[in-house]
Amino acid sequence: MSDLAKSYSHQKYAFCIIDTVYSIALLLVFLGSGLSLCLENFLKSLGLSNYLLIAAYLLLISSIFYLLNLPLNFYTSFTLEHKFNLSKQRPKAWVADQLKSGILAYIISLILILSFYWTLGKFNQWWLVISVFWIVFSVVLAKLAPVLIIPLFFKSKKLEDEVLRQRIFNLASKMQVKVMDVFEIDFSKKTLKGNAAFTGMGRTKRVLLADTLKDKYTLDEVEVILAHEFAHYRLGHMVKLIGVNSLVTLGLFYLIFKTSVYTLGVFKLDSLLQLSSLPLIFIYFILFGIIMQPLEAYVSRRFEKDADLLALKVTGAKEAFISLMEKLAAQNLADRSPHPIIKFFFFTHPPIDERIKIASSYFI
Repeated sequence: MSDLAKSYSHQKYAFCIIDTVYSIALLLVFLGSGLSLCLENFLKSLGLSNYLLIAAYLLLISSIFYLLNLPLNFYTSFTLEHKFNLSKQRPKAWVADQLKSGILAYIISLILILSFYWTLGKFNQWWLVISVFWIVFSVVLAKLAPVLIIPLFFKSKKLEDEVLRQRIFNLASKMQVKVMDVFEIDFSKKTLKGNAAFTGMGRTKRVLLADTLKDKYTLDEVEVILAHEFAHYRLGHMVKLIGVNSLVTLGLFYLIFKTSVYTLGVFKLDSLLQLSSLPLIFIYFILFGIIMQPLEAYVSRRFEKDADLLALKVTGAKEAFISLMEKLAAQNLADRSPHPIIKFFFFTHPPIDERIKIASSYFI
């Protein structure tokens, strides 16, 4: 099982790197060849208004890039998961999910890009204004995700197991966390991996339990995993992550603000207001994301470790925590002890072996 998990992890991260390099190469070709400018001129010849011009341009380049990336996307999100027996999703369902994901991504991207161009033409310090808007938008999206986005991909129902349901509410009360309700979602239609989450904000806060957990985990194990999720809330990790992501957003747009005059010249573009410069913005996002990924992963690992420790303190269920980690590692084909470089760049949680070691030495 360890060799299988290593093989799965190595392939997954290798294809992640390939996808990133491929995406940057496509954007560079699109910019450097003049295709982006040709597309902008063609759309302008149709007499579209500014906002319709942006919407049409985004739709066309999104469709082109999706089609060029389709073989790699299909292999990593469908073939690879079936190859390692982690999914039983049918091709038709995969296509339906891709369609829904594409429409949703287009709508969200259009809102953000329209706000970017509107701000760009209105304010001298546009980088600050657009950063604030994007930050607020992301918070609103996080609040609405449990009721608007997740239901697009998973069906859910209120948890019928009254014993488990009551234990979850008792645990939430013990940890001073307000839970609106507990739902079971049909993960098994798409993946055989196990997961649980405490999502939403305010009135949308809810516990989501994957049905893949139901028959394989004891009540103590489910309680421990939810204690971990509640611990994130008690420790203020969501607010802290919003703060970290806000600083990253500010840093990104300030970098674009200060350096775009030079990078535009490389591709013989005059201004960021020029629609054909949009792929350059995408390159900034990808490269800045690569630079910031190790830092964001480190912060996340620290939060996950703190949540583990609080979950152990509250539940006192050391053995249940260890057995939970063992089962999750097997079920999700997790790399229990990754190479330090892989951990540095990709791991948002401490590796399973580290989490078990910490729990084993934890004094209750």
